[in-house]
Amino acid sequence: MKVINVVGARPNFMKMAPIIEAMDARRDHFRHVLVHTGQHYDERMSRAFFDDLGMPKPDIDLEIGSGSHAEQTGKIMIEFERVCRQEAPDLVVVVGDVNSTLACTVTAKKLGIRVAHVEAGLRSRDMSMPEEINRLCTDVLCDYLFTTDALASENLRNEGIAEGRIHFVGNVMIDTLMKHRALAERRELIGSWGLRPGEYATLTLHRPSNVDDPQVFRGILDALAEIARDLPIVFPIHPRTRKMAQEFGFAGYFSDGSPVRNIWLTEPLGYLDFLHLNMNARLVLTDSGGLQEETTVLGVPCITLRHNTERPITCMQGTNQLAGNQPSEILDAAKRVLRGDWQGGRIPEKWDGRAAERIVEALAALP
Repeated sequence: MKVINVVGARPNFMKMAPIIEAMDARRDHFRHVLVHTGQHYDERMSRAFFDDLGMPKPDIDLEIGSGSHAEQTGKIMIEFERVCRQEAPDLVVVVGDVNSTLACTVTAKKLGIRVAHVEAGLRSRDMSMPEEINRLCTDVLCDYLFTTDALASENLRNEGIAEGRIHFVGNVMIDTLMKHRALAERRELIGSWGLRPGEYATLTLHRPSNVDDPQVFRGILDALAEIARDLPIVFPIHPRTRKMAQEFGFAGYFSDGSPVRNIWLTEPLGYLDFLHLNMNARLVLTDSGGLQEETTVLGVPCITLRHNTERPITCMQGTNQLAGNQPSEILDAAKRVLRGDWQGGRIPEKWDGRAAERIVEALAALP
């Protein structure tokens, strides 16, 4: 079976790495090509993630770059169509919910190529999120839908997806975490910064709903500055968030170079350093998706700065709680963590480091 595996953004790398490894273990059955669309195109950061995860260099890099959602999706479709015609795969595997996921799915299906979606069935019910649109459209089109949890599988059934297309396999991001956890534990990053385990918080913040409105962004920063009086906050800042902070004149909230004052900015980190940072944090504040899952497995309290999540299993069973983006709610959640009033959580079913093996086993059984 000839397979094209598609990645487009850094979260995709963590999801694809164990799938590639599992396919390599079945070389008698799979011949695969790795296509990087270049949706996230920072060469230094992309290379760091590939190196940390032990992934092979992409066979094909479309080098799409930035642009509006329509521009980016259209460019990917044009370039990926050429790849599909040239490679003539039996199957395309897409992961996650970025523009590359949707663009490559549509392109492959119009060429009559089967498509498998890894991390299918996640739903936030928030149509203002571009990712939700990508998820819905991708799942309607794909032939094989691999879900992370029973809730995601149930979402697909409720949407009328035939049972034979749904495969509950577990979470490939957790495969990656479990494989690299011991290596990340040995990193010396926080020690080099003068921090000790459990005595700081980690922050990620990048969603337009949080950083594009100066009033909302300022309110979040006010809450974080209050938290930082009791607990230093390490903030590997997204380039877009840095741009908006500069545009709105919010530089005064941050402290470059010292973790003892307010909110300490760092450049984006590679996978192992970021995992090391989060596994040793007292708490994590985030508006991302995958971090809600990783903190659940790590047993670290997670405050999600959103009003909804496509990963409700992390709230029902894990260490995650939604706090929205209002200062009073963020502060209340942080105070509860600091006084020990937070759910301990447990690891969801099949988050055992073997999801990729189950995916490849299912694909190997296809006619």
